[in-house]
Amino acid sequence: MTTTFGAAAAVGKDSSIPALPSSFSGLKSASTSLLLCKRPQLFRSSAAQHPSLIRAVSTPVKPDAPVEQKRSKVEIIKEHSNFIRYPLNEELLTDAPNINESAIQLIKFHGSYQQYNRDERGGRSYSFMLRTKNPCGKVSNELYLAMDDLADQFGIGTLRLTTRQTFQLHGVLKKDLKTVMSTIIKSMGSTLGACGDLNRNVLAPAAPIHRKDYLFAQETAENIAALLTPQSGFYYDMWVDGEKVMSAEPPEVVKARNDNSHGTNFTNSPEPIYGTQFLPRKFKIAVTIPGDNSVDLFTNDIGVVVVSDANGEPQGFNLYVGGGMGRTHRMENTFPRLAEPLGYVPKEDILYAVKAIVVTQRENGRRDDRRYSRMKYLISSWGIEKFRTVVEGYYGKKFEPCHELPRWEFESYLGWHEQGDGGLFCGLHVDSGRIKGAMKTTLREVIEKYNLNVRITPNQNIILCDIRQAWKRPITTALAQGGLLQPRYVDPLNVTAMACPAMPLCPLAIAEAERGIPDILKRVRTVFEKVGLKYKESVVIRITGCPNGCARPYMAELGLVGDGPNSYQFWLGGTPNQTTLATVFKEKVKIHDLEKVLEPLFYHWKRKRLSKESFGEFTNRMGKEKMLELVDKWEGIPQGPSQYNLKLFADKETYEKVDAIAKLQDKSAQQLAMEIIRNFVASNQNGKVE
Repeated sequence: MTTTFGAAAAVGKDSSIPALPSSFSGLKSASTSLLLCKRPQLFRSSAAQHPSLIRAVSTPVKPDAPVEQKRSKVEIIKEHSNFIRYPLNEELLTDAPNINESAIQLIKFHGSYQQYNRDERGGRSYSFMLRTKNPCGKVSNELYLAMDDLADQFGIGTLRLTTRQTFQLHGVLKKDLKTVMSTIIKSMGSTLGACGDLNRNVLAPAAPIHRKDYLFAQETAENIAALLTPQSGFYYDMWVDGEKVMSAEPPEVVKARNDNSHGTNFTNSPEPIYGTQFLPRKFKIAVTIPGDNSVDLFTNDIGVVVVSDANGEPQGFNLYVGGGMGRTHRMENTFPRLAEPLGYVPKEDILYAVKAIVVTQRENGRRDDRRYSRMKYLISSWGIEKFRTVVEGYYGKKFEPCHELPRWEFESYLGWHEQGDGGLFCGLHVDSGRIKGAMKTTLREVIEKYNLNVRITPNQNIILCDIRQAWKRPITTALAQGGLLQPRYVDPLNVTAMACPAMPLCPLAIAEAERGIPDILKRVRTVFEKVGLKYKESVVIRITGCPNGCARPYMAELGLVGDGPNSYQFWLGGTPNQTTLATVFKEKVKIHDLEKVLEPLFYHWKRKRLSKESFGEFTNRMGKEKMLELVDKWEGIPQGPSQYNLKLFADKETYEKVDAIAKLQDKSAQQLAMEIIRNFVASNQNGKVE
């Protein structure tokens, strides 16, 4: 993993992060709260052997006069919430369409955000966004059909696939929350922990490939998700009157959660791992196999990679820590960061190692300033060696060095593939993950008719699973009629592009993302054609409406991050396999000036790149100053004699018919016509059409 343009890598000890207040010690002292259970000693016999190790809670200067610690407002709300219940339970009973600030913070733990439509003027029209939690992106047939129904009955008629393999359901009114939540729960789904200061959805490769390493990665992701699921029952109390609707947990998960041999747990607490305060901020984990970076592994707090022997038998895991995307504009001591190697653990220890990392963040992460509360800032402040030492105290063992792995590649899993068990799976591209209109109707019909389970990918796409060979043709036909095309018919720019929802419902958005990306991709394609780049060539483009980075723009070859109305920061230097961190290239670029920046960049990439050099690799090799010079001195494409004189449409009637079809696919008539011609030529061999 690397950073670009010669910028200092955001790894190791970083003195630019504001120092912890001298009185800060992670968790609030138990003596000042009846709700916070007494903490066990961090190290027992190991403490005497390692006197330099950091303790979880600092010793007060005087036993009867504990030092007052600065804490954020959210920490106080959590402390007094009776494990994420009060005052949300009371706010849900009022007639108001919204809830108060304390309840807003608490409902995140239940998987929901309060929003309002920012396009509307006058009074605010409040609604709630619900996010599901689907480890590995797995969605049962029953749950998919339930979500589809809920979107129509209680939402805005659309479903959104997220970059963390979950659903988002927008537009739910407060009065309908309990009905919607209980329906999801009783359909074997959950929204518990999809938002809030705890472990979020655990990613894993979505492909239902029946191979030992893939199956083991997915099983591990599900076990980690179970290990870090809240235990105090607040979710079920709120939405199904205390009735727990859940399957039995694997015994190894229960054993790892209850183990307190190294001082990880709150004793006699309904939340043995989280306590009353949960974590300082969100926490993200991804599991994968060597070579498959469909999960954007290095953007996570913890990255877990299966390591197998020569016979394909999983033996253990490489662990990577400290990734994260969020940052704040004009605050240089907030930054995106790649995860770095922590060590290797045998497979039977993975739950204990993950728990030790989580507890290290719980005890030492910032709780006074939420801008610096992610684990990446703790590791950047401490350095990886100190972090590893503290984690080893909770783990009870030393980490082995990470095993060497093959080169990472991005896997989309689009199109038809063998599962390895006799069945097929079909990966379908969904622009920005928004399932709507004819696409939504068609997916419903196919999934319901053939009783299919589905998977959501980290790239906002969907996979139909367990398809019989005899169903391939009728399903392909039905999908095409609904606008769900095979990969060869999707613009390569769209295949890897991502955008967050942004306007109009996200309260943090300062620029368009999902609504703006279709036009931006069309304009990029036009620039490609203008400078002579081929249709099959592409760059990874990701757009977010604010710097929080939900669509992971800081890993893109071209990242656009909203920094004002119709204005974006441009980030360059990510790579197609998602292992290189981009850096900021230009600030405050108005959207109408897009071509002024992109045209010289793509023109010189076309002419000066090395063999098979991606756009991101090219910009890294050239360096920021040189790329800025190319943009600043650009006077347009050098004029030369026209090589082609193409006219696609001979009559207006044909043009209008093609244009109408093209609009259904968010394309121009020219783009659709050229795609049809290219596909025809590609299928023609030796003058004979297949």
